[in-house]
Order: sequence, then structure tokens, then C-alpha cells
Amino acid sequence: MATMIAARIHGPDDIRLDTVTTPEVGPCDVLVRVVNCGICGSDLSYARLGGLPGAHSPFAFGHEFSGVIEAVGEQVVHLQAGDRVVVNPEADGNGIGSDGLRGAFAPLVQVRNVTPDSGAVFTLPEQLDFATGALVEPLSVGMHAANQGRITSGDKVVVLGAGPVGLAAAIGARHLGAQKVCVIDRSDHRLEVARQLGLEALRANDDPSALARHLQGLHGTVINDPRLGEQPGTDVYIEATGAGPVFRQICSTARKGARIVVVGVHFVPVELDMVNLLMRELQITAAMEYPVEFPQVIDMLSSGEVDVRPLVSHHFPLSQFTNAFAQAQRPDEAVKVLVDCQD
Repeated sequence: MATMIAARIHGPDDIRLDTVTTPEVGPCDVLVRVVNCGICGSDLSYARLGGLPGAHSPFAFGHEFSGVIEAVGEQVVHLQAGDRVVVNPEADGNGIGSDGLRGAFAPLVQVRNVTPDSGAVFTLPEQLDFATGALVEPLSVGMHAANQGRITSGDKVVVLGAGPVGLAAAIGARHLGAQKVCVIDRSDHRLEVARQLGLEALRANDDPSALARHLQGLHGTVINDPRLGEQPGTDVYIEATGAGPVFRQICSTARKGARIVVVGVHFVPVELDMVNLLMRELQITAAMEYPVEFPQVIDMLSSGEVDVRPLVSHHFPLSQFTNAFAQAQRPDEAVKVLVDCQD
């Protein structure tokens, strides 16, 4: 029986490179030879938790990947071996990297239930390399946040948090036609990456009034209600930090009618001032995953309108996965760490 090496979680902060059985291809399956797989913030959380409750253990993980089709099942007629692809890991009930059974921190991964209309496997255009292909998944998370904010031409947007998802949301906002997009973070390194992506960048400040003043300088001032005083003209806020104080700061300074999208994961409850919500008529929504965004992101990348290579800060071979994971846990040094799974 053929075997391969795969990264799996055995318990809290217990990650190992295991020898596992090489997956086979069923009639409706596609077998993908993984070239690059990115380490996601959710992967860091899975490791801290020791996997996910109810999922398979040991927990195979990794879901931001690109590669080449190794084999196709007999009922798969629209794809063939040798096709360069990216994969939506959640489409058609696959759960790659989240159900514990299959993960893309491995040389090969099986994608199930692949049909022409399934939305699981997308051809990677020739002009895009595999590293860019591995960014399609996190860019789709950010694009969905931008879509949830109903961003249109002329909007002024602030993204709180310059991690991969925050930067992806900023890229998505600009793609949708935002007039101005500003990214706010504490990390000078990540703010420099934002600038390399052509985005405005601002260092975070704990003082809500200072934030409001900065945004008034960037986006102008509007006064819709004398009870609220001067308000920055920001139309859309995308909260990508997962920090409760940041969310409260947004709510306490946003203009009347501003739209707020929460895409950062908040692991503890956040108190919401309902009187403030009423007075400001804030429109608060959330964004998770990417129901329809994969094709939108692939088209954006294919157009050449944005060079996303600054998002990739590090490459490691699969054999050095422990080092790769440790690097991804240093947000002041890393943005997106890619694992090269064909070492």
C-alpha cells in the first residue's frame, strides 16, 4: 500500500508529520498533487485546540492550496490529469482541512463530488503561478467581506487589521471601486506590506478620538446629527482583528449610517451599546468563507490589476513544517507562510 507524509494534529499544540495511506481516486473524485498550501489563522487555532470537537483525530489540516491534477475519476469529464487548479475546500461537503480526514499539508489530496457545476475545482490560468493560486482562498475570504459591505464606486473604506484576511478585504474593496481604502494595524511590518500592495496604511492608536481625527483627515467630516458631534466620512469599516475593543472603537466613532463588516473571529462575547447603535443607525453584518467569490478572485488576479505577491512572506518545504508553523505564529514577521508540499 502506497504511503505519503502529511501534517496532522494529535492534541493541543501537538503537530506531527505522519506517514499515512496515499489517497485513491473514486468515480466522482479528483486527486490533486499539492504544490503550495498556505497556513491560515484558523490552522493556528486548530492547533491550539488540538483539532475540532467531533472531527476525525488525528486531525489532518491545510485548506489554502493549489496544485496539479494527478488523476480523475471515470465520471469526471471536464477535468484531466495535468490541469493546474485551485480548490474551494468547503464546496460540495468536502471539508478539506476542517473535518480532520483530509488536509492539504500533504503531497496529495482527494477532492470528492467533482462535477462541472460543483464549484470545488477551478482551473488556474497559465499567467498565475502556484503561489498566487494558493492565495485564492484567503483572497476569497476578503472579497466576501468586501461584498458583504456592499462596497461600490466612491465608498471610503477602513480595514482594521493587516493580517492576510484584512489585506485581502482591502484588495477586494479596491477591486469593487472604493474611492479610498485605508488599512490600520499595530505591526509596522504588515503596514509596509499594505503599502507594497498600493494601500494607504495607518498605525493603530488606542484612543478612539484619535482614530476619529485620523479618519476625518483621510475621509473628511460629516455631521448628520448634532448629538453625535463631528464624524469621519468613512462609509464602510471591515473589522479583521477579532479584538473586542477594536469593534467597540469602530461603533463609538462611526458616522450615522456607516456599514460595519465583522470578518475577524471573536472568541469571546463583545458588548454592544444598543443606544449608540440606534443613534448612529449602524448597519452591522458578518462575513465567513466565500459562497461565490472564487471565480471573482481568479478573474481579478488574471486581469493583472493587482500584484499580490507581497502577501507571501515565507516558503518552507513540507519536511520543515514545524518551522513553517512556528513562523506563522509570529505575526510581526510573517504575513502568509506557504508550505511547498512537493519537496
